[in-house]
Amino acid sequence: MLFNSGVFLVFFPIVLIGYYIIPAKHRYIWLLVASYYFYMQWNPIYVLLLLSSTLVTYFGALIIDKNEEIKIRRLCLFISITINLAVLGYFKYSNMFVDYLNNALKIVGNEAIPWDYSIVLPVGISFFTLQALGYLIDVYRGDIYVEKNLLRYALFISFFPQLVAGPIERSKNLLKQLATPKKFNYENLRKGLMIMLYGYFLKVVIADRLAIFVDSVFNNLEVYQGLYVVVAVILFSIQIYCDFYGYSTIAKGVARTMGIQLMDNFNAPYYSKSVKEFWRRWHISLSTWFRDYLYIPLGGNRKGSFRKYLNIMIVFAVSGLWHGASMAFVTWGVLHGLYQLCGALKDCVIKKLGVSIEDTFSIRLEKQLITYLLVCFAWLFFRANNMFSANSALIAMFSDFNWYVLFDQSLYGAGVSREYFIILLMSLVVLAVVDYQKYVGKDILEVFFRQNWIFRTASIMVLLFAVLLYGCYGTIYDIQQFIYFQF
Repeated sequence: MLFNSGVFLVFFPIVLIGYYIIPAKHRYIWLLVASYYFYMQWNPIYVLLLLSSTLVTYFGALIIDKNEEIKIRRLCLFISITINLAVLGYFKYSNMFVDYLNNALKIVGNEAIPWDYSIVLPVGISFFTLQALGYLIDVYRGDIYVEKNLLRYALFISFFPQLVAGPIERSKNLLKQLATPKKFNYENLRKGLMIMLYGYFLKVVIADRLAIFVDSVFNNLEVYQGLYVVVAVILFSIQIYCDFYGYSTIAKGVARTMGIQLMDNFNAPYYSKSVKEFWRRWHISLSTWFRDYLYIPLGGNRKGSFRKYLNIMIVFAVSGLWHGASMAFVTWGVLHGLYQLCGALKDCVIKKLGVSIEDTFSIRLEKQLITYLLVCFAWLFFRANNMFSANSALIAMFSDFNWYVLFDQSLYGAGVSREYFIILLMSLVVLAVVDYQKYVGKDILEVFFRQNWIFRTASIMVLLFAVLLYGCYGTIYDIQQFIYFQF
């Protein structure tokens, strides 16, 4: 069930009304049923994977909590993590592994292994697996209490707003909130609905409309070359941001209507002045997960500079592999790791030379522009999905570098009319203003609700008008799935 589908617009009010009608002590059961129904709309059989991950980590945490002997605790943690990662690995990486193995066998003259490549990645498995493992590790470390109510714990793993694409919530935040349901609050309702509306604006007005141009170029690289590819990469950087940010925003709004606060998954990442800062602002729930459960256990920065940078490269390579079973995704991750290493080297050289760089507007703007261009270049590998496609895009980018397409209206031939380009530009101005408010530390929602009713009403009507009239859906376009569902 997609947030941007008509089915969800019926499902959500029913769940919300039922949530506040049912007595508080039974609400978690209602949400659990709704969450499993929500997940089963994709493929009912895959709910068994969600259930198995829940049961393995639930009982694993109970055993860890009841045993004081460190060997038993470690063994239980290892077994539970291994089972979860084995299931994730089978569905996500077995096709890639067999493909690479068969290629290697062909090189040495052996026959390929017969393999059915029809394994379909269950939606959300990467997200709920990490959320379950995070809880298990928190229990092992003593950072969170053991949830003995199986149904409440099952809800923590399957809570429908953030189940299939995050944010990857921590047990110390979400589990505690689910244990103490809130009373109906009008402020939560109106703020939650406003957050949802902005999320829909990001998704159907900006991301889905940009997808038309980006897909047209990347699917026809023999036709669209040179500056077309450059523009497509830049627009993809905005598309994936608004797509994923839109999902996280809708999820946060849905949860807020029920009095539940989900973490911020994005914080104006394209205003970052370094790639390191970018990762403090982009997909925050994933980057902090890898920091706390992989980078720090590997030694973090506690074992010297070499180990620190090696750990950074490992984390970003794993992050790339987490996003997809392709060397293109690994390349994307490794590039970001290299960016951070180069940034650290640059800072070290500047420090040793004793150079002082004044923090002026022009310097900040230069840093932001360089960071954005580096991130955009890496996005090319992310969008390409495989190295052959990435190489084709790189070759096309530097072939027939046609500057004139910026001025002769040729760009409109890639699926987006002049009218919609103008709408997109206006929408991007809204995005830039809202993100800047977040970047400077302002709570944009509080700022919005402090304005007079005329401004608030007009803003809501403009967003609603844009979603209904300029959103990318209807008989001409299929409902667009969120990009991160494939991960």
